[in-house]
Formats: sequence, structure tokens, C-alpha cells
Amino acid sequence: MRVLITGGCGYIGSALVRRLHENEAVAEVVVLDSLAAGSPRALLGVVGDGLEFRQGDVRNYDAVESAMRGVDRVIHLASITGAESTHDRPAETRAVIVGGTETVVTAADELGVDAVVYASSCNSYGRVADTHIDETASPAPRNPYAEAKVEAERVVREAAADGDFAATSLRLSTNYGYAPGIRFNLVVNHFVFRGLTGRPLTVYGDGRNWRPFIHVQDAARAYEHAALSPDQWPRDVYNVGSTEQNYRIEDVARVVREELDRDLEIVYLEDERPGPSYHVEFDRLSETGFEPSWTLRAGVRELADRFARQRDAGGALDASRPNASSREVNVDGHR
Repeated sequence: MRVLITGGCGYIGSALVRRLHENEAVAEVVVLDSLAAGSPRALLGVVGDGLEFRQGDVRNYDAVESAMRGVDRVIHLASITGAESTHDRPAETRAVIVGGTETVVTAADELGVDAVVYASSCNSYGRVADTHIDETASPAPRNPYAEAKVEAERVVREAAADGDFAATSLRLSTNYGYAPGIRFNLVVNHFVFRGLTGRPLTVYGDGRNWRPFIHVQDAARAYEHAALSPDQWPRDVYNVGSTEQNYRIEDVARVVREELDRDLEIVYLEDERPGPSYHVEFDRLSETGFEPSWTLRAGVRELADRFARQRDAGGALDASRPNASSREVNVDGHR
């Protein structure tokens, strides 16, 4: 089959492209990316037979339709990144996330695509005291990013109901770990980089807010599984992660300190807004046959090892890339 990934040059996309490129069930991977945040670096090692790249914006119907012709499955990752940064750009956020999704599902229906998998987020749950949040909980978004993700889920759900394709939305946990398109404005990656460079691990508020986490390679596996086996993902929305990987942010800092085996200071910025807090359940995910395989501690060790091996090879993991800009980095990294 042919699979289209929108936003394929981003963080998750850079891992997903490789998985699909190596999957015998996939004849060709088509990547549509505007390169506004992603980088061609994400495609190093996979360019050639079996990969088609299109530069284009998901808000542009002609670009989406052209990339989607002859495609069987669509994985729609293209989005705005950096949830807290969207407070300063709500119109752009809605245009990309909601408008782009409307374009994608419209083209999918017109072109006879079999299935669409949409990249949503657990960020939509907002700040909830309950520690058993499942897909039946009402979203309570606290930023334009989450608001747009909730609306885009509705767009996907309604388009699938009215059209002739299967669709599901995956509410992803916060990503961490190594992939070629790695982002450093995510809390685990941010803490590891700070720790390895001898700087304090800075936490907004008291660090008691919850987040579920998932390794980027597990996230890529989830999208691959949902796209290639849509009959095993029949519901309109799934939380994706594992209950054991719900952590308070202060505990994430401690895990990073322990796994790096360094005497790192943890600094609490009590006057800063800590962001959303949600402890999520993943029972519905077990119905699909998919389960994450990485642990947070293993992911921290792997990322630290990647830094060391890149250094030994004379290279570097660049923490100053455009999609890890200081404009989008909050010291708690709660994304």
C-alpha cells in the first residue's frame, strides 16, 4: 500500500517514516511537509526508492490533494508544536490544526482513501484532579493548541461518519526519546540536555502536576499499527501511552538525575505557571493489541548514550534547531 504522512519531517514523523519504509506491507511512503518546523534532516538515510517527498502546507488543498493521489492510508501528524507558545498565535494555531485537518479529510474522502489516523493529544484534558482519566472524560483544554486538537477530532469523526473511510484520533502522551527529528522543548529531552550540560533542572510551580509519557519510537509504532490495521482501531479516539508512565514533573526530574548519575540541582520556579495536569488511563488501548515497550528510565539512558556516541563520532545532537527554539521552550517543558 501507499501511505501519506503529513508533517513527516517532524519529531514523530522522523521515526515513523523509517518504520513504514522498512515495512514489507508498504510499497511507498509519501511525506508532505511545509518544512516550517521540520527539517529534511529527518529523512536522512531513507531518501530514494520507496519514498516520495512533497513540500507543501496542509492548509493548501491543491498541495494535499496532489500528495494524496493514489494513497491508501493517511497519517495526519502536521501541526503547530509547543502548546504554551500557541497563546501568542491562536489564529495561526486554529488555521493549521483545524483548517489543515479539514483539508486532509476532505481530500481523503474525495480520493477514496481507506483510512485516516489523526494525531491528537492528551493535552486536551487540561488540568484535572482525577487520576483516572479515560476517553469518556470531557476535554477541558487550557491553551489554543489543545482547543484546536479537540475541534480537529470532531472534524475527523464527522468526516468519517459522512464519508467512506475509517478514521481514528490518537491522543498521544507527551513524547520523549531519540529520533532524528528530536525536539528539545519537551520536558524529558529538555531535562536530559540540561543535565548533561551541567545545568539545574528547572521546574515550573511545585512540580506536582501529572503527565503521561510515551517514547517517540512507541508513538511511531502506534501510528503505524493504527494505519496498517484500522480494523483493530475501530473507535473514534484512543489515549495512547501506558498507565505506569504517568509521572509528576518533579519525579521526572528525579528520574533524569538518577539515570544520569549526576548531582544535579532541581530548581522550583514557584511563581511560574505549571501548565496542565492530567493522569491518564489507557485501558481502551489494550483492545487494539498495541502496547508501548519503552520505559522512561530506559529512554533517558538511551538519549544520554546518543549524546555520548554522537560526540565520540565527531557529531552533535543539535539542541538549537528551529523546532527546539528558545521561543518555544518553557523550563518545565510541559508539552
